[in-house]
Amino acid sequence: MSEQAGEQGEVAVAAGGRRPVSVADGGWGLGAMARSSLTWRSAVYLTAHAPLAFAWFVVLAIGLSMSLATAIIWVGLLLLVVLMVSWRAGARLERVFMRAAFGVRIPDPYREQAQGSGPLARLRVMAADPATWKDLLYLALALPIAIVETALSIVLWAPAAMLIATPLIVLAEDGRGAEVSFGFVSYWAGDPVEALPMVVLGVGWGVVAMYGTRIMAVGHALYARLLLGPSVSQTENRELRARTEHLRASRARGVDAVEFERRRIERDLHDGAQQRLLAVAMDIGRARAKLDQDPEGARALIEQAHAGTKEAITELRDLARGIYPAILTDRGLDPALSGLAGRAPVPVEVEVDLPDRPPAAVESIAYFIVAEALANIAKYARATRASVRVVKEDAWVVVEVIDDGVGGAHARPDGGLAGLADRAATIDGMLIVDSPPGGPTIVRADLPCSW
Repeated sequence: MSEQAGEQGEVAVAAGGRRPVSVADGGWGLGAMARSSLTWRSAVYLTAHAPLAFAWFVVLAIGLSMSLATAIIWVGLLLLVVLMVSWRAGARLERVFMRAAFGVRIPDPYREQAQGSGPLARLRVMAADPATWKDLLYLALALPIAIVETALSIVLWAPAAMLIATPLIVLAEDGRGAEVSFGFVSYWAGDPVEALPMVVLGVGWGVVAMYGTRIMAVGHALYARLLLGPSVSQTENRELRARTEHLRASRARGVDAVEFERRRIERDLHDGAQQRLLAVAMDIGRARAKLDQDPEGARALIEQAHAGTKEAITELRDLARGIYPAILTDRGLDPALSGLAGRAPVPVEVEVDLPDRPPAAVESIAYFIVAEALANIAKYARATRASVRVVKEDAWVVVEVIDDGVGGAHARPDGGLAGLADRAATIDGMLIVDSPPGGPTIVRADLPCSW
């Protein structure tokens, strides 16, 4: 199914971004944890970030001491400004590390700078921003926290590595055997085969190390989010602004979609039914003029006018169905979609599982999404079968149309798929098109709904 054959990829229209998977919400199953790169990235960070923390401790200790000592002259203030800019840059680097190591995205919490403000004004805003001093607190506490985390990481991972490597240690002794100590337990192995129980014990201790690393990673991520992230009020304000912008954009798209529909209806009326009715009126006028002198000619004109009237009625009925089909009003979404599937050129399987009828706006948008998708299948997809699924998931009505065609669907401006996205946006819904070359094509709409 495609509006433009040959285009490729996935198009997400009016859809929000995806939040990255983090250690806080990743899988805690043993297999999932062992396969996840987050586990090993977290282990590397928790073990190796102590040198950077020590460097920041030295920079801050020396820098703040010199700044305070020379505060009575301008050199101390200049040094403090340089130091403040540096630790804010260090905090930004830590946010990058948090995402790379733990998959946690921490947005910048800083106050916005006024446009066109000078350097002094920017420095005043920076110095008055609580986030600046929270950054300083985070970097100042980084060294003691890093020492604890590094020590725990060594305690967790070093015994596991040593026990797993026991056969290699015994092999290196040239048959003399070796004694391996694990806490208060000592084990003598005369050859690598006798050392295999130590490998099993090492694997078990490695499992403990993975869970311990995950717990430390979650704790560090929460601590970093507390000091390096925005406050609750800042987060709420940002979410409110983002929501407002989204609503403004969706309303604008909705208005554009309604205006586009109005122009389409006017064009269809003018080019179709209106022209036919005008021809009918002309035929009736000519028939009336011939009624006395040429009854047979008048009869033929009346028959022609009658046929034109039926064609105009058919066009008006089709146009009304395009605005809002009567079967949708009378019988609901399931029969209306079944009617669309029955008129499709390929077999279409329809599944509608809704506990109650959704609001009329949701029904209408769902209907036209399916209608446009099936029309695209007929025109472009070269599919042999398709399926339509409409279900309720939480507070959403999910509409999904799948075909086995050639794929390559593309939502071009002013095209059918873009128009469907505009329809969905009028009620804060979203439309996602996944259509790789070669298929299959999936058109999915999530429509907010409350009964």
